Amino acid sequence: MVILGAHQSIAGGYYKAVEHAQAVGCDCVQLFSKNNNQWRAKPITADEAAQFQAALASSGVAHPLVHDSYLINLASPDGDLWRKSLDAMVQELFRAETLGVPYVVFHPGAYTSGSEAGGLDRIVEALDEILRQTSSTQVGGLLETTAGQGTAIGWRFEHLAEILHRAQNPDRLGVCFDTCHVFAAGYPLATCRDYRATMRKFDRIVGVGQIGAFHLNDSLRELGSRVDRHAHIGQGHIGLEGFRALLKDSRFGQTPMYLETPKGMKGKQDWDAINLSTLRELIA
Repeated sequence: MVILGAHQSIAGGYYKAVEHAQAVGCDCVQLFSKNNNQWRAKPITADEAAQFQAALASSGVAHPLVHDSYLINLASPDGDLWRKSLDAMVQELFRAETLGVPYVVFHPGAYTSGSEAGGLDRIVEALDEILRQTSSTQVGGLLETTAGQGTAIGWRFEHLAEILHRAQNPDRLGVCFDTCHVFAAGYPLATCRDYRATMRKFDRIVGVGQIGAFHLNDSLRELGSRVDRHAHIGQGHIGLEGFRALLKDSRFGQTPMYLETPKGMKGKQDWDAINLSTLRELIA
């Protein structure tokens, strides 16, 4: 069995994300716990959390996942922004706990005017403090692979391995493997042979057992472009064969996979439903 889903909007309430996920045929759902472009957020009420859990139970949609705010930068050399990001990430984990969500996916960060080594140091220091402050929760964090735009950290598998190795509490950390980002970063995925070679490299450097989730996205840009532009499944430079290889990899039969493909409609069909159907046809 392959567990497939998509990122959904929380407009109208957290339970609405689950309802839309069910409507388009998702097995799992990813959401933001707040406006992803604002620092502040209203507390999640007990009623909102109960409605969310009830929607999951009644719909059969499972494996909820929270994605952190895009403003957070744990690699920042700017002390104020780094502290603000650290505090915001602590709140992301507590909000996920309130909703009953086991993991928060987050981008490692960008070192901007600093250095790559300095950025890695900042991330490790931040994660140690974040996990210490949230030790009362069961929520963990999944480092998302990045495309490598600008000074982003996480586009090389070695970055992820170093962070996981140096963190004081690695048992609460893992990886979210984004297909578009990995491909844009320079790791081939377009053929079965490419996929196997890339996964062998990931396993050797990081370990496939660290993968807690996948983001399934085709890439509008070519291999190694270092540009993060998502495309619908089979309509980018990865193509269908690479996704077929991933979906048929028995090691990930119980690892949830979430679409982050462009939203909208194609005629009367929701693009999420179309992409999920494409993926399920590849499995069949």
